[in-house]
Amino acid sequence: MSLSHLHSLGFALAIGALLFGCAGQSDAPPPEAPDPSTVTDPAAAGLPNPTSEAISEWGPLPDDRTWGSTAGVDIDPHDGNIWAYDRCGASALGGGCAENLVDPVLKFDRNTGEVLTSFGVGEFDLPHGIHVDSGGNVWIVDMTGHHLVKFSSTGDVLLRLGTRGEPGNDSEHFNQPNDVITAPDGSIFVADGHGGQSMLTPNNPTVTEGATGRIMKFSAEGTFIKEWGQIGTEIGDFRTPHALEMDSEGRLFVADRGNHRIQIFDQDGNYLDSYVQYSRVSGLFITDDDMLYAIDSETNPNNHPGWSTGIRIGHASEDRVTAFIPPYEIDSRDTGVAGEGVAVDADGNVYAAEGPISRPIAGGGLTKYVR
Repeated sequence: MSLSHLHSLGFALAIGALLFGCAGQSDAPPPEAPDPSTVTDPAAAGLPNPTSEAISEWGPLPDDRTWGSTAGVDIDPHDGNIWAYDRCGASALGGGCAENLVDPVLKFDRNTGEVLTSFGVGEFDLPHGIHVDSGGNVWIVDMTGHHLVKFSSTGDVLLRLGTRGEPGNDSEHFNQPNDVITAPDGSIFVADGHGGQSMLTPNNPTVTEGATGRIMKFSAEGTFIKEWGQIGTEIGDFRTPHALEMDSEGRLFVADRGNHRIQIFDQDGNYLDSYVQYSRVSGLFITDDDMLYAIDSETNPNNHPGWSTGIRIGHASEDRVTAFIPPYEIDSRDTGVAGEGVAVDADGNVYAAEGPISRPIAGGGLTKYVR
């Protein structure tokens, strides 16, 4: 075949591919969000538990310090060790980081539970979310302090967003932030607004003036870019966006706890999908191979009848739970302990961060579920 024929054929194929591609494209809207009230708990079907043992109160604190509550745990991307925060002894019995001047941010050896480093004294009122980025920097949001801090792995402050002690709903303030995550390009996403889950209920059908439920996006340097969401029940609304995660495709997963669902967005805030098989989600973790772990710490017969607390596991590509780690029994809590934050190490061991909802008498701490 001559070169001219090759050129002609190549051109024709290119045009054909272009036309086919255009014809195959769809401007169809994203799927409608399923109604969580019509879904039954997949954990009730007797799903397998991939772990063999629950080690309660894993990771003792130094100097005989007692764990308070916690709700956040993450994995160091460089050495695989465990980062978490303690609310400085805070529990249902009182106390906290404003009163107890101890380091709230701690790194643990994943094998021994020994504390390797700690920092952050005096920086927070009530730490609420933790994220360790690809560079090993540690991000902490302060829910009642209305700000966030980015630390180096050795505790140097690298960035602050929001103003401590000043809540607000504009682009320069937070109003009870819950969690933070960064994208591969360094963009920062913050889940803001903790109180929405108690609104738009039969007992409280209104939205409190000044309350918020939104996702805020910033540049890597901390410049505000955009926000989306409000307190509500429709697609793109939130009733406490409690946790954030990102899968290998860069999709942003939001634990919309009060609405009993996970909402998924692209990084511009466009709605993609909703998952309702994972219950009333408090914490999220997605592994490198896109396995999704969602932990439910709050479900009870009043706020989510027919469901149970625990850790539901599935693939991030679909709304299907394939494994379940049930809560372990404890005398002070009839429904057991499941934790509020979750992380998974390279060996498949699962770490749960237990807050005041999980342990109303004892405070909180970490539990390691051994693979």
